[in-house]
Amino acid sequence: MSSRSRIRCGLAAALFALVGPLAQPSAAASTEPPPSPRSSVSVTGRPYGVAISPDGGHAYVTSGWFGKLWVIDTHTQQRTSRIEAGESQDVAISPDGRRAYVTSPSKASPTVSVIDTATNMKIDDVPVGDGPFGLAVSPDGRRVYVADAYSDSLSVIDTASDKVVDEIKVGSTPVDVVISPDGRRVYVANSGYGTPTSLSVIDTATDKVVGRPGRLGNFTYGLAVTPDGRRLYVTDLLGSVSVVDTATGKATGGPVTVGSYPKDVVVSPDGHRAYVTNEHSDSLSVIDTSTNKVTDTVRVGGPTRIALTPDGRHAWITQNCCGSVRVIDF
Repeated sequence: MSSRSRIRCGLAAALFALVGPLAQPSAAASTEPPPSPRSSVSVTGRPYGVAISPDGGHAYVTSGWFGKLWVIDTHTQQRTSRIEAGESQDVAISPDGRRAYVTSPSKASPTVSVIDTATNMKIDDVPVGDGPFGLAVSPDGRRVYVADAYSDSLSVIDTASDKVVDEIKVGSTPVDVVISPDGRRVYVANSGYGTPTSLSVIDTATDKVVGRPGRLGNFTYGLAVTPDGRRLYVTDLLGSVSVVDTATGKATGGPVTVGSYPKDVVVSPDGHRAYVTNEHSDSLSVIDTSTNKVTDTVRVGGPTRIALTPDGRHAWITQNCCGSVRVIDF
């Protein structure tokens, strides 16, 4: 078996091994009424990635092996388009809303699909490293950074040419990417099967790794940066969230105990809350960022990825287990 195949098999085994035995303490009770699920939108396949357009009008949802990108009107909660996007994993939207970028981790042809959101048509496929998972678009829209899990690398796409202009070696099995609000730093979560998990910090001016904060957990996965760029929230699939000071690269809070298998995390536009999807606990943890304490837990079946509308009032959460997207009002 090749080393690449061993990584693939090892990652899959590690993910499945975490099912079942992980039971986490319940979150502290809140003195305020918790948010509640409002509705759900059915999609075909196994939805994973979700992104909201900058104007808040549309949600874009990947469907995994089904090979579609669903476009949903956030106001009517009706599906308005179904785009052929190959084996789709994650999705990101350009700051001007004109392009959607979708990772396709096909073994035969790993790519990032480029979607014109005006026509809802795929206009390009950009070959990237092996096993593309998470991705992020720079604040100026000029670059897309793609975590290539099975290449241990980060592909850098120039959006003017839709070509890879750099490939940066990072840690073991990178799965998620976020960019600082000023666009100067890229943070990569290295899930690290077989090696210590880590973060890689990249200077966007040079495309060089400039920092590798120490181990933050056993299985680093989801990332979110606060609007002021000062803190980074990092999930560990074993049931916690670390808080990293981006100036020092050191953990400054936590780890915060959440539910089982926390897959994703986002921070509200005002920076006051962090929301964590706990896939195996069927819940969403709400963290007060001023205290780094869990204040609410919302029941959501099999939550995977989460995206907030620009006003922070609504969360769109993919349910990989259930073929749907749950919408929650805050």
